[in-house]
Amino acid sequence: MKPLKIVVLDRDTLPDRPFQLDFPHELITYGSTAAAETAARIAGAEIIVTNKVQIDAAAIAANPQLKLIAVTATGVNNVDVAAAKAAGVAVCNIRAYGNESVAEHAFMLMITLIRNLPAYQRDVAAGLWQQSPFFCHFGAPMRDLNGKTLAVFGKGNIGETLAGYARAFHMNVVFGEHKHAETVRAGYVSFDEALQTADVVSLHCPLTEQTKNMIGEAELKRMKAGAVLINCGRGGLVDEEALVAALKYGQIGGAGFDVLTQEPPHDGNPLLKARLPNLIVTPHMAWASQEAMNRLFDILLDNINGFVAGKPQNLV
Repeated sequence: MKPLKIVVLDRDTLPDRPFQLDFPHELITYGSTAAAETAARIAGAEIIVTNKVQIDAAAIAANPQLKLIAVTATGVNNVDVAAAKAAGVAVCNIRAYGNESVAEHAFMLMITLIRNLPAYQRDVAAGLWQQSPFFCHFGAPMRDLNGKTLAVFGKGNIGETLAGYARAFHMNVVFGEHKHAETVRAGYVSFDEALQTADVVSLHCPLTEQTKNMIGEAELKRMKAGAVLINCGRGGLVDEEALVAALKYGQIGGAGFDVLTQEPPHDGNPLLKARLPNLIVTPHMAWASQEAMNRLFDILLDNINGFVAGKPQNLV
């Protein structure tokens, strides 16, 4: 068998483990790849491994020898899947590797904001406890998760995992229907009911034309005054300018975001400029526990080995 040329475009997003492949191959890796570098680097490749580097129709057309695009994530927005299918190029992704990692991160943001942990950290650092006339320091209002309602948008593996964690804390969990759905499916509540009744709203849905800015000014106004909004799904699900305004004017109680509309935010972002005590932003790392990253790498190797062996899996 002739060695297959494999090009890895953003190796630095993967664990530092060897590519253990079961077939003759030539492996070329790049820590990261800019858009202007992509065409030259993938020239002649039979297998492309990419996390977020764009593989468009032109790149596919320029490489008739290409057999497989192995995406090292669940989302495949960076690949022109239609062009790949038309050219007979397989596209595979990674599934169900980070359910616990993302759900735990969302839960961490939720409980941190409900109990106003950042405000108390700042108060202690500022010496307010030391100056208190009591044994304790009464600062920002603190609430229990027990008895609160969590509305989850996205009833996939991550959403279901988060729901399990929430129920363990005796929360009432509902799953919200699509924003413009004409009917409400069994096991769901309407979009408006989910927004209006929830103490915490957590987003775990993909970014599409239908979900873009699904939470905007009007939706934020319909949420409870003390409600917390969590987004560990995709940047762009929430109107970020509207969210900053809602937080500043007390329309909602807090927000925890792991994703932004532009990543990395080279040009800045309203959420990064806000510097609000009830806003937490993390750098798109909810997925990246050590356990999850190792599962991802195992699945990637299985995807590539399986495809070459004639047993493709996780095809998009």
